[in-house]
This record gives sequence, structure tokens and C-alpha cells, in this order.
Amino acid sequence: MDFEAARVKMVENQIRTTDVTSHSVLNAFLSVPREAFVPEKSKPLAYIDNDVQIAAAADGRQPRYLMEASPLAKLLQLAAITKDDVVLEVGAGTGYTSALLSQLAGAVVALECDDVLAAQAKEALARLNCANVTVVTGNLAQGHAAAAPYDLIFIDGAVEEVPATLLSQLRDGGRLVAVQGYGNAACAKVFVRERDTFSENAFFNASVKPLPGFAKAREFVF
Repeated sequence: MDFEAARVKMVENQIRTTDVTSHSVLNAFLSVPREAFVPEKSKPLAYIDNDVQIAAAADGRQPRYLMEASPLAKLLQLAAITKDDVVLEVGAGTGYTSALLSQLAGAVVALECDDVLAAQAKEALARLNCANVTVVTGNLAQGHAAAAPYDLIFIDGAVEEVPATLLSQLRDGGRLVAVQGYGNAACAKVFVRERDTFSENAFFNASVKPLPGFAKAREFVF
């Protein structure tokens, strides 16, 4: 399979057609080989216009996916990333978004809760010489306070709510990009920190796969 041709086709047919105009974002998608971040059997599917499963459900854990290119590109454009930014990526999976972020930001901390996926991410990112990415493991909803504060926190999947713990790891003026909600009603949002207050703006609907650990605590009803 001609992966390079498939990559160009993905950018032209899936990303440009959904109002992604940022040159840096488009160039990142053209530069990073998506097939390097999916299981061997799924490589021919790496550039389809859909999510690609990277880990099956097991031991009570939900399946994990590589996000479809179009919503991912729109979210990265919304993040308005610069080379001065220090970014925390929440839910790194096998490292595809981490590699894209490495092209856009100054430094990236890629947080993953699954040790196997984290190891795969480290290996793939090392092969591609993404030297400005550090992969760490831990609870996704708790973030990675050791390297905070961050200019940007990018949540790589849908969440039911954005924890205050994550917001607290933003620097003053920093922003957090997330898809809040599940299914077709989910919405891409940007949260901005201004000292100790946080503003929230909604931008577009985006149906993406959920990340583990972000469901609201259920209230007991009599």
C-alpha cells in the first residue's frame, strides 16, 4: 500500500474539506505517518475516514481508538498551538497525536494510563525522532502536575466533564481543549484560565470516542 499517497489523500479529502486551513496543522498531518501508530493488522485501515481501534476492551477496560483525522485536525487548529507552548496531552494512546503535537509545540508531555499503549508510544515516537515529547503514565483525570503549569492541555478523546485538577495545571492565560459530552451532541470546547477563574467557550459538534476515567460521579437518588 502507498501510505504516502494515502496520507495526502487524507489531508485533501478528509481534513481540508472540513474548514481546516492552518498550514502548520496541515503540514503536521502530511508529515506524520499515521500507519506507524496502529496495530500491524490495521495498517491498511490507517487512513480511512473513521476512528481506528488501537486496543480492545479487556479486564473491564474500555476499547481505545486513534481519533478520526477530521475532528482531530479541527481540534488541533482550535488549540492555536505555537512553538512557545508547553503542552500536556491527556490520553496519548500509541502516540499519534503526540507526534502531531511535536511538530506544532515546543515541548509535549504525553500522558497515558495504559502501560502497554505508553510503551508503544515511546517506541513509535523514538523511531520518528520526536525528541520534544516525553511519555508518562498515570491517571488521565489527574493530569501530570510534576511538569505543570502548561500553556495548553489537549484531551485526546471525549469526556463527560473536565476535572478541576486538570484545569488547575494550566498557567495563567493557558487553555484546555476538549470534546465534552458523548455522541453527536458532544461539543468541542476551549477553557481559558485567567488567574483563578476559568472561562468556557463552545465551538462545534464533534462525535469522538470517549477516554476512560472522565465520567461524572453518579449522585445517589432516594
